Amino acid sequence: MTDLQHLAHANSFGAVAAEYDRARPSYPPALFEEIERLAGRPLAGADVLDVGAGTGIATRLLHGRGARVIAVEPSQGMADQLRAVSPQIPVVRGVGDELPCHDASADLVTYAQAFHWTDPERSVPEAIRVLRPGGALVLFWNLKDRSVGWLGEQERRHAAALSSYHYYGTLNAVTEPLERHPLRVTHTKLRWERTIGIEDVITDLRSKSYFAVAEPELRERVLAEEREWLTGLFPDGRVVEPYTVDLTVALTPA
Repeated sequence: MTDLQHLAHANSFGAVAAEYDRARPSYPPALFEEIERLAGRPLAGADVLDVGAGTGIATRLLHGRGARVIAVEPSQGMADQLRAVSPQIPVVRGVGDELPCHDASADLVTYAQAFHWTDPERSVPEAIRVLRPGGALVLFWNLKDRSVGWLGEQERRHAAALSSYHYYGTLNAVTEPLERHPLRVTHTKLRWERTIGIEDVITDLRSKSYFAVAEPELRERVLAEEREWLTGLFPDGRVVEPYTVDLTVALTPA
């Protein structure tokens, strides 16, 4: 993907913020238990910057576990949706490459489904700057389990139909820059699944950047074909989506 394509994808989410909030997957409770274990501290009472917070799907879960969360989000549309759904959570406009935060002001800096939109050569030093000693940079992604037959076929279908299709099936290249800093880095994976309706699957797809940037006629044709294909696979209308949560926790020196 070129820099211009990357920017177009990154800027596409504001227009699909409602679909994003309505249909994107949540995260299992075990994820936050694992974050607490690897970070060596409870989320309750922690000062957390949730960067690239989007519509606040992970932000609300962090808040619900007692963290004092500030959401950092560059997209006006996504930030507006977050404020509408969760007015109790403060939101500031900003990006991970240049955080609008004081030095040593956070216990955790989290990125849920967002770190791959940053330039790690800038975002990692920025996270280190705003973290307190012994703080943690926490990166996590929900990844559909493409080893499951129908999900692997779905990926092939979308890659063939949409020239801008991309899927972050492996995140080694995204997280590798962490190793060049004085951080203690741990990677782990968790598995979970959700059951949703076919129309929820379609709404989720609408919120993907590679659908959002597609020409409207192409997008609607591919989504109509997807609806028909899923209906044949799941005649009862219930779709089981298995996920792997890819989690990286990088601790700063105490």
